Amino acid sequence: MKLQFMGATREVTGSKHLITTKSGLKILLDCGMYQGKGLETDAMNRDLGFDPEEIDYLVLSHAHIDHSGLIPFIYKLGFRGTVLCTPATRDLCAIMLADAGRIQEQDTQTFNKKRKAQGLEPVEPIYDERDAQACMSCFISVPYHKKFNIEGEVTVEFFDAGHILGSAFVYLEIKDGRRRIKLGFSGDVGRYDKQILRDPEPFPQVDYLILESTYGDRLHESLQDAETELLKAVLDTCTKKKGKLIIPSFAIGRAQEIIYALDRLEHVKLLPDIDVFVDSPLSVSATNIMRLHSESFNQSIADYCKNDPDPFGFDRLHYIQSVEESKQLNVRHKPCVIISASGMMEAGRVKHHLANHIDNPATTILCVGYCEPTTLGAKIMRGDEEVSIFGQRHKVRAEVRRIESLSGHADYNELLRYISCQDKKKVKNLFIVHGEEETQRHFADTLNRAGWHHVSIPQFREEVEI
Repeated sequence: MKLQFMGATREVTGSKHLITTKSGLKILLDCGMYQGKGLETDAMNRDLGFDPEEIDYLVLSHAHIDHSGLIPFIYKLGFRGTVLCTPATRDLCAIMLADAGRIQEQDTQTFNKKRKAQGLEPVEPIYDERDAQACMSCFISVPYHKKFNIEGEVTVEFFDAGHILGSAFVYLEIKDGRRRIKLGFSGDVGRYDKQILRDPEPFPQVDYLILESTYGDRLHESLQDAETELLKAVLDTCTKKKGKLIIPSFAIGRAQEIIYALDRLEHVKLLPDIDVFVDSPLSVSATNIMRLHSESFNQSIADYCKNDPDPFGFDRLHYIQSVEESKQLNVRHKPCVIISASGMMEAGRVKHHLANHIDNPATTILCVGYCEPTTLGAKIMRGDEEVSIFGQRHKVRAEVRRIESLSGHADYNELLRYISCQDKKKVKNLFIVHGEEETQRHFADTLNRAGWHHVSIPQFREEVEI
């Protein structure tokens, strides 16, 4: 059996790993989009390294675009296999992939205007909203802990990874002649003791493990401190400075965690008398899907809901859908909180809010998650004095704050805790993916010190026989 690493190798985005069994069955683990590298990203996304028509099954760990975002593209190129994922992941992909398709169309239109001015031929978007809608016909939902049999040769089982709603650890048992190979793929691993979702759960013993490493070189602050830091940011910005608190946030997971934290603060009457706006249509839809999947909630939020039936809504919380309502926020003079996508500040309505407020010292930009090093978000977080937004240079006069404890990814101690369910001696190889190379080397050293002696950091498109 062959395993080839087609993406997220020595970098964070573009998750894709291809399994080819002895009989020729091809199974793709994730089909993620590369993000955050400007024009280079488009070329990387178009260069798949495999023929989509040859893929029999695609097993999807979760809905984030760096794991799911190229499914419409391979569908456009002829993929007609089956996509296996959890029910919540399917629901989220239905809105996220369509949104990604719209972004592709809009970005291409803008890009083509520049090409036309230069006398160049227009380019086609990598896919559009119709491709995204059409590919959903390939999806099959499989609940956690239910084995799905693939042609009598492979069984797939999902275990809760605790990262976002519906996220899963993928456990595969593969017949390889007389052998039965047990392979595990982490997708992205969540943190423990979160406010909404259940903890990452243990998984069966594997022979080979593919493990993410986004935060393999650092430790997070306590999640219990995040709510206190959030309240302080609100008070300092909206009460003391009379300004706007802009929170760039991933639409799935992070946005709901912030909304729930504000709901809790409001519930105990600590939140000041200000309006909170969720200005992201995708976040609005994702929050509604979150409401439908309360089976994924942990006991803490379940108990909270006994006194507050809607943990994602309170009187001064407003969900914004229309473009006109969004534009009105930029001319609004009253202090407020604006939660808007995208988390890396590379697309979406948050870029407009930043363009209108980043040069105002009364504004605070609160960063609450990971940003790929080349993105606008990373430049703002590392303290660049000037940034480009929509081609215009802006002085960064706004205050920039961070709450790293809200990260949806496990840190290296939590990753070690996560894989402690395994007998190290029985794992023949642990492959580190989904992390920057320096981070991965640090994490490999950490694993070695913890007794994991068969650790590999695959190179791009490296193929191994297992």
